[in-house]
Amino acid sequence: MLFMSERSLKISIVTPSFNQGQYIASAIESVLSQQYASFEHIIVDNCSTDNTASILKSFPHLKVICGKDQGQSDALNKGFKMATGDIVGWLNADDKYLGGSLQHASQAFIDHPDYDLVYGDYRFVDVNGHLIRNRRELAFDSFMLKYLHVLYIPSTTTFFRRKIFDEGNFLDIKYHYAMDYEFFLRLAGLGYKFWHIPRMMADFRWHQDSKSTTQAVRQKEEMEKALLAYDPLLMRLQNPSRRVVRHLFMLVARGKRYFLKILSGAYWN
Repeated sequence: MLFMSERSLKISIVTPSFNQGQYIASAIESVLSQQYASFEHIIVDNCSTDNTASILKSFPHLKVICGKDQGQSDALNKGFKMATGDIVGWLNADDKYLGGSLQHASQAFIDHPDYDLVYGDYRFVDVNGHLIRNRRELAFDSFMLKYLHVLYIPSTTTFFRRKIFDEGNFLDIKYHYAMDYEFFLRLAGLGYKFWHIPRMMADFRWHQDSKSTTQAVRQKEEMEKALLAYDPLLMRLQNPSRRVVRHLFMLVARGKRYFLKILSGAYWN
């Protein structure tokens, strides 16, 4: 049975791809299995040399952009610019949606018309899709977004209202490992509003070739670069004072997140 009503919003899903033939069919099928009537799925492939091309040909509903790009941020921007939906989702080729995710995202935007970006909870899974652990998150908090040592808003469960891109906001292609963190910091600073959906919406696949595994140090470096660019207080400070204040804020953010998770029950689920 298709999810459709007079209030349904069209959703565009954008998936950047490069040699992810092992996983991409699962990502595509997870979108199809939503049974959401008004959607499009855009794949932006960086001339993959594995079996990706043949897999994409087996899904005729896809909109495929194939060509060299300047990295994942550039690929995503191409997809965002091509998207025609009222809502735009970001799904990496090695991740997948859980059942009902598109409907939950659409309903959140309908129920909360003043909000511009929604995100949900997710699961860590292994290379074979087996559950490692659940990750339940919290309502948006700008202090935690800035100062946690990790990004707590998962891009794989994030959906954007179309106006974000219509108003000229795109990923910074200079960022290759923390482009989502930089983008969320920038959007928050511009006054866009974030809404948390307390539902499991996607699987984040943890494997040895993922950027989160292979480029953890560079990802952290880019996060610190982005934070410095958008934090007036840290900008004014010089080292070693900056390092001390940054570390203090990180400890406070960790404590706040731990306390709020205990209070909400998210820590135990």
